[in-house]
Amino acid sequence: MAIERTETISIPVETWEENPPAPSDLLLAIRDLLRRPPALFGFLCVMLVIIWALVPEWFAPMDPYKQNLDFALRPPGYVDSAGFTYWAGTDQLGRDLLSRIIWGARISLIVGFVAVLLSGMIGVTLGLVSGYYGGTVDAVISRIVDIALSVPFILLAMSIIAILGPSLQNVILAMAVRTWIVYARPIRGAVLSAKEFEYITGAKASGCRTPRILIRHLLPNVLSTAIVIATLYLGRMIIIEASLSFLGVGVPPPTPAWGGMLADGRSYLDTAWWIAVFPGLALMLVVLGINLLGDWIRDALDPRMKRLAD
Repeated sequence: MAIERTETISIPVETWEENPPAPSDLLLAIRDLLRRPPALFGFLCVMLVIIWALVPEWFAPMDPYKQNLDFALRPPGYVDSAGFTYWAGTDQLGRDLLSRIIWGARISLIVGFVAVLLSGMIGVTLGLVSGYYGGTVDAVISRIVDIALSVPFILLAMSIIAILGPSLQNVILAMAVRTWIVYARPIRGAVLSAKEFEYITGAKASGCRTPRILIRHLLPNVLSTAIVIATLYLGRMIIIEASLSFLGVGVPPPTPAWGGMLADGRSYLDTAWWIAVFPGLALMLVVLGINLLGDWIRDALDPRMKRLAD
C-alpha cells in the first residue's frame, strides 16, 4: 500500500518588526524639522517669544511700568542696594528694561497674529469670490486691489490712526486694511485653476449652492497657499507695528512695545546704548525665527516650492 507524502508549504508571516506602521504626518514633520537646523532655531525663537507673551509675569523680574528715577540709565548688570540685578539695565525713567522687553513680546505677537488673521480672512474671501465668479465681480475686486497697491502703506496707516486715534485696535485695523491684498491675488489665481477641476463641475451639476462650493470644495484647495502667505507675512506685520510705534503713531506709551523702546533709545545711543540695542535684538531674533520657520512651513505645505536640502 502506497503512502502519500504531503509537503508542507511554509508561508512567511510578516511580523510587526519587519513591517512597522507608517509614521504619522506629524512625526514626519518633526523629523524633518530636527534635520533642518535653521528651521529648528526659528522654532525655538518663536516658542520662546510665545511663552513670554502668554505668561510674561513668570519671566519678568519687575513691573514693566514701575519708575524709579534714582536708577535711571543704569547699565546692564547693575546691582542695587537690595541686591537686585538689572540684567538689561534701565531706561531713562528707571524702568527695568528686561521686564519691558518680555512684556513687549505680548504686544508684538498680538498685533502680528491678529493682523495676519484679519487680513487673511478678508483677502481669502475676496480672492475666492473674485476667482470663482469672474466677469464684473473679478474686475471690480481687481481694481480695488490696484487702488490699494497705489496708496503708500505708511501714509494710509498714519491717516487711519490719526483719524481714529492711537491704540492697539486701530494699529491692527490699519495693518489689515492694507495687507489683505497679498492674499487676494494668489488666492484668486489658485481658484481660477481649481474651479476647472472635474469635481467642481460635478458639484455644480449636482445642484450644490455657491457658498457650499466655495467653502467645502474650493477653500481646502487654497488654504495651504493662505497659510504659507500668513507665515511669511507674520514677521513683516511685527516689523510694521514696531515701525508705527517708533514713529509715535502705534501703541501709545507707557505700554511696553519694542518699537517705542527703540524710539526712546535713539536719544541715548552715545550714553545708554542698551535702551535701543536690546529691544532691537529681540525684534531681530523673533522676525528672523519667524522667517526661518516660515520657509520650512512653505516647503512642507507646497512641494512645488521645496528646495534641495544642503
